[in-house]
Amino acid sequence: MEEIKNIALVAHDNRKRDLIEWIEWNYTSIIRHKLICTGTTGAMVEQALKKKLESDFHIVKLKSGPLGGDQQLGAMIAEGKIDVIIFLWDPMQPHPHDVDVKALLRIAVLYNVPIACNRATADFIISSSLIGQKYTPVMKDYEAYIKRDIKLE
Repeated sequence: MEEIKNIALVAHDNRKRDLIEWIEWNYTSIIRHKLICTGTTGAMVEQALKKKLESDFHIVKLKSGPLGGDQQLGAMIAEGKIDVIIFLWDPMQPHPHDVDVKALLRIAVLYNVPIACNRATADFIISSSLIGQKYTPVMKDYEAYIKRDIKLE
């Protein structure tokens, strides 16, 4: 990871307000980094930053989560294009794309990407001294898994 991080921002509908408040509170730290957002979250984050900065701020906007945005983000993680994820998901609401959410969380853990699922963890990540430094996460070696012997029946 370079000093400038690729930070993914995702929020379920009932948590979008929380994410926007978090963005407004932490915008001076966040604007140093490249932001990638899913769906309408991206438009809301862009508006909030534009209001704070009084100028435009470019955000990479993916599709809405249920329309494939979660999967796009998962692919970016697998390609090493995401360094940090702030994903405020709603644990009290069922979602039609729960399997996509679970897959996104799984791929983030698999690739050792820091992921905040609540505001407190997001605060710890954005205020860490590591957020503005080069950092090399320890990666698990899956070579043995890839080369495992598969029996065809």
